[in-house]
Amino acid sequence: MAKRALITGITGQDGSYLAELLLDEGYEVFGMVRRSSTEAFERISHIQDRLNLVSGDLLDEVSMINILREHRPQEVYNLAAQSFVQTSWAQPVFTGESTAMGVTRVLDAIRTVDPEIRFYQASSSEMFGKVQAVPQDEDTPFYPRSPYGVAKVYGHWITINYRESYDLHASSGILFNHESPRRGLEFVTRKVTNGVAKIKLGMAKELRLGNLDAQRDWGFAADYVRAMYLMLQQDTPDDYVVATGETHPVRELCEVAFAAAGLNWENHVVIDPAFMRPAEVDLLVGDPSKAERVLGWRREVDFTSLVEMMVASDLKALQR
Repeated sequence: MAKRALITGITGQDGSYLAELLLDEGYEVFGMVRRSSTEAFERISHIQDRLNLVSGDLLDEVSMINILREHRPQEVYNLAAQSFVQTSWAQPVFTGESTAMGVTRVLDAIRTVDPEIRFYQASSSEMFGKVQAVPQDEDTPFYPRSPYGVAKVYGHWITINYRESYDLHASSGILFNHESPRRGLEFVTRKVTNGVAKIKLGMAKELRLGNLDAQRDWGFAADYVRAMYLMLQQDTPDDYVVATGETHPVRELCEVAFAAAGLNWENHVVIDPAFMRPAEVDLLVGDPSKAERVLGWRREVDFTSLVEMMVASDLKALQR
């Protein structure tokens, strides 16, 4: 019998790459999607005929219980959330309901239906926020600087609480920024690479950005979903930082992206105060040594290759 896995948030960047990985590993993959009048399956359209899409919602625990009872997955990967930091200030209550309380509903459904199910929670480097140590590892204190970061801290600690209280195989991956050509346009990496492509093709003249000095630890999403999978293959559940250990400012992101298209970024980038965060997170850089040591995980795509890959993809898509 093939192993069965349920992915919440399967239509997102990480969900699509994780689904590909699990299919390659021989899994039967179930993806939870919310019923809505507009369906967005672009990221999984190439594998949709190999997936089992089921209706459910992180805001509705009964739907989670019904999915687990009907399809009996051995692994659940919780990737669904309101995952855009900027939006979390405009919709703080919804962010809390989905990104924080949604984790509790999934864990409680697992506890109710089958405590043997292995659970992965998508934690975030945004939990570190106003960083208390550089680099950040599994023992660095959290100091979130956005409603999203606060909600992720709740989701992280409720995962630990259920693991220790009910002996669940529940692990959290504290993932630092991970990008790809499938990243949403609202995220700065994709905003930059898509903007570069538009300028290169004469569809735009400038790119408006906020804080160019903010630094992030950026990796390739397909590398990071491998770490998620490896966590649930371990005998013992635990929490892991998944990162590159390198930091790059938004300014460097612009330099590499524009250079990939043969352009000078300084001729096109405009600083716009509208894109400044109310509370900025200035320096996030992770220490992945535990994941490397215990899971045997290594990143394969470096920063420059990642940005060039994204620019090439956006140029190709816009030319089409």
